[in-house]
Amino acid sequence: MEVAVVPVIALPPEGCGEDALVEAARAIDIACRHVGFFAVTNHSVPKEVIGAAWEATRTFFDAPAEEKMRVGMPYKGYPYGYSGLCSEALSNSQGSCSPPDLKETFSIGPTPPPKYSVAENAPGEAFGAEEEEAVKFAYAVTQWPQSPPSLQPALEAYYVEMQWLAARLMSLMAIALGLPPSFFVPLIDRHISALRCVNYPELNGAPAPGQLRAGAHSDYGSITILLGEDRPGGLEICTVATNNEWQRVPTVDGAFIVNVGDLMARWTNDRWLSTLHRVGLPNLDPHHDHHQFEKTVDGEKVVTRRQSLVFFHQPNWDARIECIGSTCGERSESKYPPITSGRYLMSKFQSTVQGN
Repeated sequence: MEVAVVPVIALPPEGCGEDALVEAARAIDIACRHVGFFAVTNHSVPKEVIGAAWEATRTFFDAPAEEKMRVGMPYKGYPYGYSGLCSEALSNSQGSCSPPDLKETFSIGPTPPPKYSVAENAPGEAFGAEEEEAVKFAYAVTQWPQSPPSLQPALEAYYVEMQWLAARLMSLMAIALGLPPSFFVPLIDRHISALRCVNYPELNGAPAPGQLRAGAHSDYGSITILLGEDRPGGLEICTVATNNEWQRVPTVDGAFIVNVGDLMARWTNDRWLSTLHRVGLPNLDPHHDHHQFEKTVDGEKVVTRRQSLVFFHQPNWDARIECIGSTCGERSESKYPPITSGRYLMSKFQSTVQGN
């Protein structure tokens, strides 16, 4: 499989001049127009925070299945906690009926804003009484495990860093669209983003026809920030820039992979691409029969287990998503009707859940 061309963009340092911001914004605009994906370096996320989150996540996934299920999502459609193998089929969000994905996940959500408290049962203070059910979805309680004890502080610290990095990227994206740097601030100041830890285990048998580690889908929100590892069976994208063929996205040392989500594509009237992507299976060793799923090189087994940390940045629950004037133009019509961020997220998420 060929490797996709994903631009690598060095973020300008804090406090830099306008020229550096404009240069970075221009590079982001080009990447979002043609690929919908780019890698960012110089992101200022501390290595210690990344390492702690990564190791605590690995320890959690290494635990026995029964221990992980103690923090399982309590019912179908619940957004946070542990979800076991084959509990989700991401391709269903595209109207497909592919087999469920070969992955397990642990997800955490945002902290409720000060005016909203689940315990007080007063969501109307922040969002209006009619949004009660939806707000409880966005701010549902994360099911935290007792072991490892490092998991909660590590992931909460990582979430905070991703929150700031997303805000920094959204500011540059506003500049790229010819808007004030603060344009998106009132639309993301109560964001409902989720952090999802994903484990793609070694394959122990033949997958079902059409089954992947994660089926083809686009992300639902504004942007996604991904940290993965260079293992077989990774991220693949399909767009005009890849000749409408699936191509592998390379892992860039020290960088995060960023991609445009559906809401950003709608905001920009498809000027920017919410690119179809998936996580493929490890390549089979051609010297083995089709039931053998160990990848080998010169007789040595290659580890195909793969882990990733994925931050899905989602605008405020009640943020109105409609074509931004600078991208629609006076003579252009919006391709999409206005929607709200939270309702779109909830409908997409619930369409992918498997089981009862």
